[in-house]
Amino acid sequence: MYITPVHAMGIAIIFLTLSPVKAYTQKDSLYLSVDQLFEKGIKQNLQLAANKLQERMAEERARTARMNRLPDIEIGLNGGFVGQPIIFERGLSDPTYPDAPDWSQNYAINLTQPLYHGGRIKYAVRQADLEKEITALQTATNRADIKLSLLQHYLNLFSLHKRHQVLTRNINESERRLKDIRQMKKEGLITNNDVLRSEMQLTNNRLALLETENDLRLASQQLDILLGLDETLLICPDTTLLSKTYQLDNYADYIDRAYTGDPGMRLRRRQTDLARNNIRVIHAAQMPQLSLYAANTLARPVSRTLADMYNNAWNVGLSFSYPLSALYRNKHRLNEARRQVDFQLNAEEQQKQHIRMTVRNAYLKHREALARVDALKLSAKQAEENYRIMRNRYLNQLAILTDLLDADNLRLDAELQLTTARTQVVYTYYELLRAIGELQ
Repeated sequence: MYITPVHAMGIAIIFLTLSPVKAYTQKDSLYLSVDQLFEKGIKQNLQLAANKLQERMAEERARTARMNRLPDIEIGLNGGFVGQPIIFERGLSDPTYPDAPDWSQNYAINLTQPLYHGGRIKYAVRQADLEKEITALQTATNRADIKLSLLQHYLNLFSLHKRHQVLTRNINESERRLKDIRQMKKEGLITNNDVLRSEMQLTNNRLALLETENDLRLASQQLDILLGLDETLLICPDTTLLSKTYQLDNYADYIDRAYTGDPGMRLRRRQTDLARNNIRVIHAAQMPQLSLYAANTLARPVSRTLADMYNNAWNVGLSFSYPLSALYRNKHRLNEARRQVDFQLNAEEQQKQHIRMTVRNAYLKHREALARVDALKLSAKQAEENYRIMRNRYLNQLAILTDLLDADNLRLDAELQLTTARTQVVYTYYELLRAIGELQ
């Protein structure tokens, strides 16, 4: 027998309607709080791992700069063949060939201790410390951005869990309602059209539930990969997250906290300090250098008499030098360094402008999200009451099925909108923390 597409669709609808709702269960599930989310995400993030390597390299550079305070120590060893010396006592005639040893040896140890280098070493150490701090601040900035990104995935997962919960409850209620409608059909109170429309709505809800289950698996897999977990794990978010209170403080207080704690602002200040330190480094290159030196040399043969004997000599003294050429060679470098300070001060002002705009945006978004939750709480309550009234009126033949189904859909949308609004409150709160530099 030939089955038309219409008949095939009808069979599918009947099959989905009559088949029981498959419970969404996952044996391998993992409860994950926000703190655990951040902890695991930070450990697994490759960008932060690269930042940590940069911090270690900066730390090694700082240690290297401090090593320049220590004395330079050199040990030397020379050995070689001594050629036949020729001595001319009367001009270049009548040369004589004195006896001399065939081999020479020279053992030396030299020590140089810097006493005053115009601040070169001190400012080099300061530069290395500033670069290390700048690297750490860059890590803090990246860490805050990564936490915000992880939270977005996490809240999306929470919304899907809540949608699955609401759809499951709605399907259970629809099945009970369909049972009542079929009974009313048998009693001749309603037509078969109401039964078909109820079955179609139940089918649509089951399809929506199936899509939600697939979205849940995909969202969990994405988060599993980011956290370095088994990709088959189903992550269960903290359900108490949405019940916490996320209030707003004074806007001016947020600005002050941002100026103090924002890693980007602190990074700009350290870059300005680094530019100022570079001026001092250039100035130090124009200053004199004073060092203490000491040396000891053991050599054979004696250099003056060529006697085949060892000769030991030592000396201690001070070394002083003044780089006069630096006075005119460093002029343009110094001007460039001063312009660099002005440039960094300009960058600080730009960062303050950026902070004010970012904090204001996050502040208003969070306030808007709080207001939306308050409004949707009332809407959800009203939608629930509207559904209850319509259900009683329909069962008492005072309303048509369309009104009941519309009330059911309105109740479902109101609940889902309220969940979305609550997750948005959490996200905008953490977004505000990121804007003021307290999400680290």
